[in-house]
Amino acid sequence: MLETTIAAIRPLDEPAVAAARDLQARLTKPAGSLGALEDLSVRLAGLAGTCPPPLPEPAAVAIFAGDHGVHAQGVTPWPQEVTVQMIGNFLAGGAVVNAFARQAGATVTVVDVGVATVPPVGAAEVSVGPRLVAANVRRGTRDMTVTAALTRDEARAAVETGVRVADELVDAGAGILLTGDMGIGNTTPSAALIAAFTGVDPAAVTGRGTGVDDETYQRKIDVVRAALRRHRPDPVDPLGVLAAVGGLEHAALVGLILGGAARRVPVLLDGVIAASAALAAAAFAPDAVGAMVAGHRSAEPGASVALRHLGLDPLIDLGLRLGEGTGALLALPVVTGAVRVLHEVATFDAAGVSEK
Repeated sequence: MLETTIAAIRPLDEPAVAAARDLQARLTKPAGSLGALEDLSVRLAGLAGTCPPPLPEPAAVAIFAGDHGVHAQGVTPWPQEVTVQMIGNFLAGGAVVNAFARQAGATVTVVDVGVATVPPVGAAEVSVGPRLVAANVRRGTRDMTVTAALTRDEARAAVETGVRVADELVDAGAGILLTGDMGIGNTTPSAALIAAFTGVDPAAVTGRGTGVDDETYQRKIDVVRAALRRHRPDPVDPLGVLAAVGGLEHAALVGLILGGAARRVPVLLDGVIAASAALAAAAFAPDAVGAMVAGHRSAEPGASVALRHLGLDPLIDLGLRLGEGTGALLALPVVTGAVRVLHEVATFDAAGVSEK
């Protein structure tokens, strides 16, 4: 499945790109006056292979949840049990992502790809909308400072879970996929992934996550550095990098991104977890970047490093660091607006407006 998905990913369609650029130049506005929205609309036309591209709706958020063996190294003060507890909160509709999804009219799918404990039986029955997909590859990763977090087969299984979720959501009608994540301690493997793929020093890509104190922050940097020193992951082998220092939710997000790109559907990235997964997706298939839209600039420093490496500019910058898919949901109307311009704004000729 992974190989066939990668093989289906193609470059942007140049005739559609040219048509979108031409249309932008003829709309009733000064050329370039919509800034980054114009470039985004052109890119989405190239992704869809038509101008104007389809409106990016309905939107579907996929929250991949997993736990991490590196939690044992004291990289966060939050107990690991919070991961499964938050799954219950998602299903009950009580998390921030649920509030933002209701506002945006987006569906929410929660995927247990690597949670350490089984979500409570019947949790989905109290759902006010989100559904739970049971796709657990293993009950949390191993401690990456001691051994590889995953085997290659486990990493592949998680990636292919993400591909399947992407296919299911697109088959159900989704016009845009939004990345979501949940996993106590998951900013630590994110930093390791970003350092591995970009070559940037761990101190420059490791952030404070949920807001750790100075001592824990330094320990977190040391842990990332130790894991990279132990495994020396090779960025030209993205599956190996994911296995060595990744998380199950990171690997599944890679699959979601690749799956969206293969189906020519945009993938709106959330924060640092998604940005680290996007680096791996680009290592698997460089043309997958054409499907990626950076929703926001996370307060986690690694996110900016990753987006810069990918050549992506975030749409909004609000100092967010929650995850769950919240930043992507807030950026969704910006993406929709960029495309709607191509559908609804009159040209100078049609409106009878004089050009300069």
